[in-house]
Amino acid sequence: MKNIGRIVRLARPLYGLVGIIALMIVITAAMELSIPVISKNVVDEIVSQVQNKTGNFDRLVLFIGLGFLLGALNVLITAITDRVGDHFAGKLRKFLTETFYKKVLTLPQTYFDSEISGKIVNQLSRGIMSIYQFMNTSTNFILPTFLQSVFTVIFLAYYNIWIALLTFILFPVYLSISYYSTKKWGEQEEKKNKIEDFTRGRISEVIGNIKVVKSFNTQKSEFDLVSVNLSESNLIYAKQSQTFHVFDFWRNFSLQVILLGINILVFYNAYTGSLTIGEMVLVLQLIAAARMPLFAMSFILTQIQMAESGSKEYFEVLDLVSTEQLDSAKRTDIAVSPKIEFKNVAFEYEKDRAVLKDVSFEIDSGESVALVGASGAGKTTIINLIMKFYDISRGEILLSGKSYRDIDTHFVRNNIALVFQDNELFSSTIKENVAYGLSDVTEEKVVEALKLANAYGFVMNLPKGLNSEIGERGVKLSGGQKQRIQIARAIMKNSPILILDEATSSLDARSEQEVQQGLENLMKDRLTIVIAHRFSTIQDVTKVIVLDGGEIVEQGSPQDLANRPGIYSELLRYQVEGNRKLLEKYELY
Repeated sequence: MKNIGRIVRLARPLYGLVGIIALMIVITAAMELSIPVISKNVVDEIVSQVQNKTGNFDRLVLFIGLGFLLGALNVLITAITDRVGDHFAGKLRKFLTETFYKKVLTLPQTYFDSEISGKIVNQLSRGIMSIYQFMNTSTNFILPTFLQSVFTVIFLAYYNIWIALLTFILFPVYLSISYYSTKKWGEQEEKKNKIEDFTRGRISEVIGNIKVVKSFNTQKSEFDLVSVNLSESNLIYAKQSQTFHVFDFWRNFSLQVILLGINILVFYNAYTGSLTIGEMVLVLQLIAAARMPLFAMSFILTQIQMAESGSKEYFEVLDLVSTEQLDSAKRTDIAVSPKIEFKNVAFEYEKDRAVLKDVSFEIDSGESVALVGASGAGKTTIINLIMKFYDISRGEILLSGKSYRDIDTHFVRNNIALVFQDNELFSSTIKENVAYGLSDVTEEKVVEALKLANAYGFVMNLPKGLNSEIGERGVKLSGGQKQRIQIARAIMKNSPILILDEATSSLDARSEQEVQQGLENLMKDRLTIVIAHRFSTIQDVTKVIVLDGGEIVEQGSPQDLANRPGIYSELLRYQVEGNRKLLEKYELY
């Protein structure tokens, strides 16, 4: 039950609203219990008048009027309570979503490397729903249910101690069976949640990679995978349902047995005159009212168990260690003449699996450097460390002489513009993508950036120009067009450091030439780091750093490295020979 305590503590900022709702519910519960008392007096007045002609008509009218007044007041308070409850529900959903989303945004990159986005969203939805339902149950049922139970037993004890005792026995019997029922349910619920997380995550992946799925003709196998998981989830649900209904039978059967004993006592006492007709009506109404707290308690136990299992992953995410501060002041200052230094840097994604080993280099302001090497050599890892997506294992990274340990992520990333290999765009408009992360951006500046990126022409040919929607991850644009939008976004950011992560690797020759023009405009007067497999895109850099197995094996200008034996000259020769053979084949040399 540890998660229940956490839910209560988590909702501390909303305690004020919870208190108001609880108070109004207590008032409503008290008025509902007063109705049977008024009914008893009405019946007694009528019986007195019918039997002995001693009834008091004015008192009868008073009781009827009082009953109406309390009923009307109850309706009013209930309406107000429901409205406050809706307000509380909205605040709670907002609070829970913000708490989870804030945590996710501050988690280290390693978390996202190992989790599926669809699974994260599913955990958020289930956590919020289970916590919300529990809090709603707490305010609407727990307190009034407890009070109703206590008041009912006390009222009954006043008229007949044995009836009160039997009514009291209802609660532990009913609740013990309910407890075991919900416990068995919860044990299976966690298994079902894991299956559902995987299933929803897989569906999200398939939708995101639908072209891959269709191109490999794996629609049927993907469907079968989800179908098998859903069937397994249904089997678990079937076990839950069977267990629940078996317990539910015995729970309701025991209720009927005890209620039979109570009714026999009530009718016998009324028959012998120990209870008046009005008192009998009151006792029967109180016994009927006692069934509601019983059902409510069963519902409460179910909600507690669902909240316990449903919020488990929600709190597991909240317990993860954040590596960034979302609330820290966003630094907008720019490094003047930035310089990047790596000093004996080592890094490993997993223990005993070194990706970088004792890497050292310097990149001066205005210098353009290419990182070259086979896949897995460590090029992208260096970029990730420069962007502060990960923390180094050993060594030191400096920006303009300041250690990364002493400067925050906002400052580092504010000074860097990154053009990704993949088309990292949002499903919004051209304008919003180009101006992403910036405020108070004029349309003229967006147009200027698009022109420098060699993208203005095709954007103006789109149906809505700058306001054209580009679809998820820019699906409505070609590869070259998406890259040029990324370049325009980097131009808009206007940071002194530029990183190009294989920005033209997936483009055809014509698109590459168009993109290259935008890149040349972007690279002017900036410290530039380029990852590229095509040597044609790095021929104008000032320095090349060659990596192999996580270590620097060569450094120098493209001309120097081309003329000395090594990995760079070997890779260059392969590309040149490949191009020469192609030209010879078509007699274009």
